[in-house]
Amino acid sequence: MSRSRAFSLILPVYVPSLLLSAGQGILLPTLPLFTQQQFEVNFSLVSLVVAGAGLGTLIGDVPAGMLIERWGRKPVMVAGTIAAAIATLLMGTTPLLAGAFGLFPAFALLVLLRLIAGVGSAMWNLSRMAYIADVVPLADRGRALSTFGGVGRIGTFVGPFVGGLIGLWFGLEASFYIAGAMSAIGAVISVFAITETRHVTGRAGKHMQWSVVGAVARRHWRDLTAAGSAQIFAQMIRAGRQLIVPLYGANTLGLTVVEIGSIVSISSAVDMSLFLPAGILMDKLGRKFASVPSFIVLAIGMAMVPFAVNYTTLLIATCVMGFGNGIGSGTMMTLGADLAPKEATGEFLGVWRLIGDSGTSGGPLAVGATADLIGLGPAAFLLSGTGILAAVVLVVFVRETLVSPQRIVKAHSPVNSV
Repeated sequence: MSRSRAFSLILPVYVPSLLLSAGQGILLPTLPLFTQQQFEVNFSLVSLVVAGAGLGTLIGDVPAGMLIERWGRKPVMVAGTIAAAIATLLMGTTPLLAGAFGLFPAFALLVLLRLIAGVGSAMWNLSRMAYIADVVPLADRGRALSTFGGVGRIGTFVGPFVGGLIGLWFGLEASFYIAGAMSAIGAVISVFAITETRHVTGRAGKHMQWSVVGAVARRHWRDLTAAGSAQIFAQMIRAGRQLIVPLYGANTLGLTVVEIGSIVSISSAVDMSLFLPAGILMDKLGRKFASVPSFIVLAIGMAMVPFAVNYTTLLIATCVMGFGNGIGSGTMMTLGADLAPKEATGEFLGVWRLIGDSGTSGGPLAVGATADLIGLGPAAFLLSGTGILAAVVLVVFVRETLVSPQRIVKAHSPVNSV
């Protein structure tokens, strides 16, 4: 990827991504503990709150994809970041509502706000993916999207440790206010830095066309089934680790919020250091050369969690997971962008993200349910198995998009003719 193209993406893509990911990283160690302490609920309900953002993206993925084609990339980006900012800011007020209106309405409001934040995240992520697919050619796309993912990992590196300190010094509620403010700044940058890149298809300004979504699903069902299955398993282990590490550290090992935040941040440092090699690997050798080893190493790290007996051993396990996740930076986004048809980029990416986000939601929910039934250790082994499944499906059923350009051209045929 040329320096000029990489530079042109810094302000419209990478800086807002850093702000939003850092804000969400702040919540990684604080949100599970906040929910547990304020509402005194079991692991399943804690996991429901953590998974709420993922459930929100499930709700928002396909509509957001259609809005991208109807309204354009920029309006959807701005609206999504504003929604995420407002919802995150309000989460910190739910303890006040618990005293005023009782436990259940306040807990339900927390879940609802997480859902809204997830819808905003869907709008943000899909519009950014579509924007990158518009302006970056196939040969450079792996590096552009791995950098996009890597910037997010930088935010995740900074955020958890900062979140732990904020929780210790100012209270867990303060983390929501800071995270919401960072999303708001990202929205302001998007207003001034983004130039609209939507392809003219004749569908702008009309009602959202669900028939186009159906046509995309029918024409590309093989890719969506095979690659989508791998993405479900991959996102389950990726999202599940964000819940199981704080819960295992706090409930099994008795670690403090600062210790948990430092573990997540150090793991994220390993993770973020690998996004450039991951992008080069994808663009030189192929998407599967990065993604398959990524999920195998993730699975190994997750299987190490039940054997952790103190801070150091849990840190080692999470660093192994960080290494695995790092070498897979941007792989699922790149695969989706490769497969997306030009005339229905938004709709395809909406369906693609819907499939993947079902795994993002399912990971924390599986952790919570399994932990309540048989413990956090077995929940970690369950997630490890999903990582292995992701690697197997990629090897056996998913084609390599980089070395099959003629099939990519075929995949970019118009869907409106269906």
